[in-house]
Amino acid sequence: MGKHSKNKSPELREKISLLPETPGVYMYYDAEGTVIYVGKAKNLKRRVSSYFNRTHDVLRTNLLVRAIVDMSYIVVPTEADALNLENSMIKEYKPRYNVLLKDDKSYPWICLTKEMFPRVFLTRQRLRDGSKYFGPYTDAGAARAVLDLIRELYPIRGCRIPITPVTLARGKGRLCLEYHLKRCPGCCVGKVTEEEYGAYIENVRQILRGDTGELLDHLRSEMERLASELRFEEAQELKEQYQKVQRYQAKSVIVNPALDDVDVFGIDDDGSNDVYINYMHVRRGAVARSLTLQYKRRLEETRPQLLTYAMEEIRQRFGVSLSEVIVAEAPETEYPGMTVTIPQRGDKVKLLDVSVRNARQNRIDALKHLEKTDPEKRAMKTLERMKADFRLSELPRHIECFDNSNIQGTNPVASCVVFRDARPSKKDYRHFNIKTVVGADDFASMKEVLTRRYTRLMEEAPDDLPQLIVVDGGKGQLSSAVEALEAIGLRGKIAVVGIAKRLEEIYFPGDSVPLYIDKNSESLKVVQHLRDEAHRFGITHHRNRRSQSQIVSELSTIPGVGPATEQALLSHFKSVRRISQATVDALAAVIGPAKARIVRAHFTKLPASSAPDFQEGAGWKDESQTQTPTGL
Repeated sequence: MGKHSKNKSPELREKISLLPETPGVYMYYDAEGTVIYVGKAKNLKRRVSSYFNRTHDVLRTNLLVRAIVDMSYIVVPTEADALNLENSMIKEYKPRYNVLLKDDKSYPWICLTKEMFPRVFLTRQRLRDGSKYFGPYTDAGAARAVLDLIRELYPIRGCRIPITPVTLARGKGRLCLEYHLKRCPGCCVGKVTEEEYGAYIENVRQILRGDTGELLDHLRSEMERLASELRFEEAQELKEQYQKVQRYQAKSVIVNPALDDVDVFGIDDDGSNDVYINYMHVRRGAVARSLTLQYKRRLEETRPQLLTYAMEEIRQRFGVSLSEVIVAEAPETEYPGMTVTIPQRGDKVKLLDVSVRNARQNRIDALKHLEKTDPEKRAMKTLERMKADFRLSELPRHIECFDNSNIQGTNPVASCVVFRDARPSKKDYRHFNIKTVVGADDFASMKEVLTRRYTRLMEEAPDDLPQLIVVDGGKGQLSSAVEALEAIGLRGKIAVVGIAKRLEEIYFPGDSVPLYIDKNSESLKVVQHLRDEAHRFGITHHRNRRSQSQIVSELSTIPGVGPATEQALLSHFKSVRRISQATVDALAAVIGPAKARIVRAHFTKLPASSAPDFQEGAGWKDESQTQTPTGL
């Protein structure tokens, strides 16, 4: 027994020391006698002792151990039995420290009723009434498509009228519109026998089980038999059914139809507390059943543990036995008779990819829904992810990103964009004109900008320093940023990382090996958004400076035209092009006749003393060339 056990009662320490080395389930209780954790173990003594003999990396696990006042356990024959019992007890007690299955969704099922003439319909309630339920369908549209196919192929009754041998004998049934539209065979008046209707139902059962291959074989053989008996009209009806089932199968088959009766579990785990596990049951290459489970980590649950929880949930929910299971990694516990396949190539890898994409899509959908319903909570989940990815000590609620812009060393500028709670705060964006660096030196420019930014911020708003700084660039720019922070006493107080553009590599100070974040991670998306905003903002400012410098250089080269004259001209005419096209009179109205002649002469490349007047609608008037006509 270790560090944590010293603070426990002698009775609890004795219980732990006497635990058997057998499979079982253990329960921890707090001071109020409430079950706060339920766990399973292949070896009870070894597993329970591991909680108390060391300090854990995850704070929540340490909090759990501190809260334990008492424990109990149940011995079972096998580890699989322990998993089954653990799952049941978690659902019964809902302990606060156990992994949470977030299952508040109601998925649709297709119900095949247990009646003399069964009905088929969509429902979200699964009753214990003897009916057969197929599903659940995570996509209600897919379930309706299956129902539409069934109703297109077979005349299955849709009314709720109870039909029994007694009601048929009374003969009080009435044919309805569905019969005349050939959507019902007239069950209520005995127009179809129970055996004939049962043949329809058996075909429907095959479609719902995903056995479309067997159904196609049956339809083909029946079609050939009818054609050989010269019953061509009936054979044509079966041919139409055959073609409809073929079209349905072509849409539903995702891999080789030779893959039959396999179960696939795909995991989307981005390292956050939320883990999504998609389950698919595949028959003849088509998905017959699919469901995505969302688990919320409470302690240090690993992927194999969560995978085991998901398998047990599927076994209990659907009452199925898992035979061949396709996974990316082996679960913590395996059931007798279950084969675990970890594929490396081929159709099984494709199946696993489909399952993982479904799990990931559920995460994306959940985040989009959260964005609409609770944007604050959505932002907090993103910040928690960033805190873990960037090894931060606190949530990065205030992030700043820097980028340098110059073209061949001209007009060097830098931009600083600010994100608050993972969203742009545009009122806090800042531009910097590089003052002390000559030429294109990104490293020196980065150092200057960070020094100016945080020296001023510490003077004016020391409580508003960011939790994370992102510099656009690799190790060189990052080193310059670190030097700047160290010079002003902020090294170690603000986290700083660099992002390289080519491979989206994240660099940390003092670490030569970059971090590659999952391309679908929210952390990377936020950093990319920061980098792109900084680049856009910096480029815009750089273009404005270039344009302004071009304008100033053009007007400032005119002798006798000073800054005030330049400003007056630009304010009135808005551009150099308009100034160059303006008449002397138009210019004189703004800056006076003398300077108007100078500006006009500059743009017409004539001496100022001989600058011609230009009158609207009258052409050039050169007084120096005017003579008094004679001989008139």
